[in-house]
Amino acid sequence: MDLFAFIKPKNELEGSEDKVENQPYVPDEMWIKCPECNTMLLSTDVEENFHVCSHCNHHFRLNARQRIQLLADKDTFVEMDSELESKNIIDFPDYNKKLEKSKEQTGEKDSVICGTCNISGITTTLICMEPGFMMGSMGTVTGEKVTRAFEYATEHMLPVVVCAASGGARMQEGILSLMQMAKTSGAVKKHSDAGLLYITVLTDPTTGGVTASFAMEGDIILAEPKALIAFAGPRVIEQTIRQKLPKDFQTAEFVLQKGFVDKVVSRQYLKDTLRHILEIHNYGEVQL
Repeated sequence: MDLFAFIKPKNELEGSEDKVENQPYVPDEMWIKCPECNTMLLSTDVEENFHVCSHCNHHFRLNARQRIQLLADKDTFVEMDSELESKNIIDFPDYNKKLEKSKEQTGEKDSVICGTCNISGITTTLICMEPGFMMGSMGTVTGEKVTRAFEYATEHMLPVVVCAASGGARMQEGILSLMQMAKTSGAVKKHSDAGLLYITVLTDPTTGGVTASFAMEGDIILAEPKALIAFAGPRVIEQTIRQKLPKDFQTAEFVLQKGFVDKVVSRQYLKDTLRHILEIHNYGEVQL
């Protein structure tokens, strides 16, 4: 008798090693979980909605190139000083590794991108900080690029729009990074003395030396909803004053109430808001 004669043959409905391979595969990148309301969102829907949650209006962080795409008219952005890149100028330990990692992760040479573009047809100098590059920290190259952008705008009589996102001055460059606060502020002052308009857009987060310099020096200061806007962080303040801070402390809405910003604007309306402000200040044709 054949020992294998009574082995039941497998049919197509029974499990097999191919079953897992035949299951539908949904890539993780197709879905994004909102950190505010925990809703699972289709990545394409989030992108079409300006990277804003359609359920709770949470504003996801944007990189500098996404900011430019959001605000600049198509194919009008011309980058300035793209060749400048950060160096380990004081031989800070492991700084070279961090710089290389940031360059690899973001594809940028530093934490800010500057250039000129049209915003709804109005020629503007646009400065966007890159939060993915060492948390948008301000080093010597960052300060140099921002300063040059303001000087260009002053020379060519252009308004300036800055999208700020930063963890503050870059400690790996020591006092040289702190000097950028005065340097950029001086360029802002010359731009203002020329009678030109400067608009800042504070995004999450805007903190430290950037807040204490050019980010808060705009003629008109806008902010995105729930953005963290601060000089020192809440934990540092609580430890200093030994008091518990309000839940919404240092959010855009909180600082709006205190008069530090002029308006909180959802991302969907930001470009139209900028256009309107530029027009009423006689940049471009006013449309009432």
